[in-house]
Amino acid sequence: MDEYIINANDLTRYFGKRCVISSLNLKIPRGCVFALLGRNGAGKTTLIRMMLGFLEPTRGSSAVFGCDSMDLTPEIRSRIGYLAEGHNVYGWMKIAECESFQSSFFPSWNHAIFKKVISHFDLDPSSKVRELSRGERAGLCIALTMAQDPELLVLDDPALGLDPVARRSLLESMVYLTQKGEKTILFSSHLLSDVERVADRISIIDKGILRTECTLDTFRRNISRIVLHFSGPPPDIGSIPGLLHSFTTENRITLALFGYDENTEHTLKKLGAEKTEKVPLSLEEAFISYLREGEQKSFFSENSGDIS
Repeated sequence: MDEYIINANDLTRYFGKRCVISSLNLKIPRGCVFALLGRNGAGKTTLIRMMLGFLEPTRGSSAVFGCDSMDLTPEIRSRIGYLAEGHNVYGWMKIAECESFQSSFFPSWNHAIFKKVISHFDLDPSSKVRELSRGERAGLCIALTMAQDPELLVLDDPALGLDPVARRSLLESMVYLTQKGEKTILFSSHLLSDVERVADRISIIDKGILRTECTLDTFRRNISRIVLHFSGPPPDIGSIPGLLHSFTTENRITLALFGYDENTEHTLKKLGAEKTEKVPLSLEEAFISYLREGEQKSFFSENSGDIS
């Protein structure tokens, strides 16, 4: 059995002269929950569409279950559940009719999963789709996708439009689906607190470039926030190994660092701070720090101490 569900090699996509995905290489292991992260417009949806064979790459290739993405067979596609942005579904149907229609295309349809997911979202099978709220419609689409009982579940920003209660239902549904180790989930999201709860691995795309791919714990472990306290105005920090960004106030410097080690610690001691503290970071804070590489800000001018 192949260790990787998806293999992307040198994937590149241009829209006109604009490069949306640049020479991207990615392998998604079997049996994991894999989160695709990045700013709006970073290229996440374009990447997903190329890997699923809905968009032809300008250069490079990808494969799903060992089959080239641009030539996926009906048998391969039946093993993939895909929830696109927008949560599109026929408004004139009832929820039960949506299931009946969708299940006719998938021989491995699992009614128990469908029933469990719509129950999580508190949906009545006799309700008309047009009468559902945006969050309820999203819940129905998630149920329709998960009930295909796919080996690979691909969710493009599935929590879009969901309130906190519905988001919790989504996460519980994802956990339910992956209780058996052979299931794999690939999802993109802007809600990093949700990602932190369910993801095993993450990748970060920035301006079409894959910046990192690792386990969630590895990423958090490698991003540090150090706060230096001074009795007077802070000194010029100069060159610090692994500096992502810094933030200076009247008597304090806050640093975000990648790969904090003894060399970095030795460099910081030379700045002469009265007190040094290491502050824990959430995934969201680590993610924002990582994408702000090279940024230095100050809220106080050197001369007057006024807010600038």
